[in-house]
Amino acid sequence: MNIGDKAPEILGRDQDGKEVKLADFKGKKLVLYFYPKDNTPGCTTEACNLRDNYQRFLDAGYAVVGVSVQDEKSHKKFIEKHELPFPLIADTEKTLNNAFGVWGEKSMCGRKYMGTFRTTFIIDEEGKVERIITPKEIKVKEHAAQILG
Repeated sequence: MNIGDKAPEILGRDQDGKEVKLADFKGKKLVLYFYPKDNTPGCTTEACNLRDNYQRFLDAGYAVVGVSVQDEKSHKKFIEKHELPFPLIADTEKTLNNAFGVWGEKSMCGRKYMGTFRTTFIIDEEGKVERIITPKEIKVKEHAAQILG
């Protein structure tokens, strides 16, 4: 997915099994952030930073949706534990990860494995990718400020 590309209409299912569609956010900008795993240190810091600034997002006309490959049950626990006010898509089949090009080979401590590259897409009111914040750019403790400027 590149700047100017139209995002897919069907985004997936959230923590409650509800289908999330691009049309649900018509007229708003959408912060679609992909993260590796629920309840890991970096992902928790990022989610809590977005949570703590959630009202600023709403005031600026944004909706926020997180995406990872964990299932609905995992997302529900993550949301409850950290009081997250936004939905999390359970992309267990990696459909959205693949559509946005954020699934691939990673390495840690010399071990190679497949995973999600932490990436945020800002989608405009018309459903087109307006901005991409890449894994190298993302600062989990300051992510809201990176998005809102």
